[in-house]
Amino acid sequence: MTDLTLLTAAEDPASVLPSLALLSHRVRVLPMDAGSLVKMPEYTILFLDARDDLATAKTLCKVIHASGLSVPIILVLTEGGFTVINSEWGISDLILSSASPAEVEARLRLVSERGVHGIVATNAATTPTAEENEPADGHITSGDLVIDTNGYTASLGGKPIDLAYKEFELLKYLVQHPGRVFTRAQLLQEVWGYDYYGGTRTVDVHIRRLRAKLGSEYEHLIGTVRNVGYRFDPPDENNE
Repeated sequence: MTDLTLLTAAEDPASVLPSLALLSHRVRVLPMDAGSLVKMPEYTILFLDARDDLATAKTLCKVIHASGLSVPIILVLTEGGFTVINSEWGISDLILSSASPAEVEARLRLVSERGVHGIVATNAATTPTAEENEPADGHITSGDLVIDTNGYTASLGGKPIDLAYKEFELLKYLVQHPGRVFTRAQLLQEVWGYDYYGGTRTVDVHIRRLRAKLGSEYEHLIGTVRNVGYRFDPPDENNE
């Protein structure tokens, strides 16, 4: 039995891919918006309903890749949708809503055997880990922001920032992955660890404190992606 997630705006989810109801897999149905991404389990195959709204489906594909989620995506289409799909979508497979149970089962099996789809796998292979992003001298610099990973200190324009340990770890992690969007759950896992039982609101509180300590001139360095999470927006050196 495979864990499946269906993102759809349809009033009747069973109408999206009727054959799913004839198979024995668990199917979780969520609204078709970015906020649903944080509700998905770590290991699932995502069916994305693109029958009536290709633009929203493409946007969600981009958000999934930007946030670093490694969920395989199977796009559910009508025949008219084939003309606009290309490699930029980064999907694992696509399927017509009228597909038979045997075809659905076969595509699920192939996606499971291939594992993570190509775009995310490529990004994972080329995106350095936090440790690889850490320079030999322990100093990470982005514009006026300097983080000393050896001394657990940070400064802005040469002035030290008074950070608590987790605030420092959170800032360091974000700066090590500039431009990448992280969900609250991802940040909780990476910064606080698997054994932390607090809720994702902890991340919001620490982000708010970090911005306050960065000050009004620099608080924009930590960007919010609505209904998804946070990212570090490095300063545009050309405009400085």
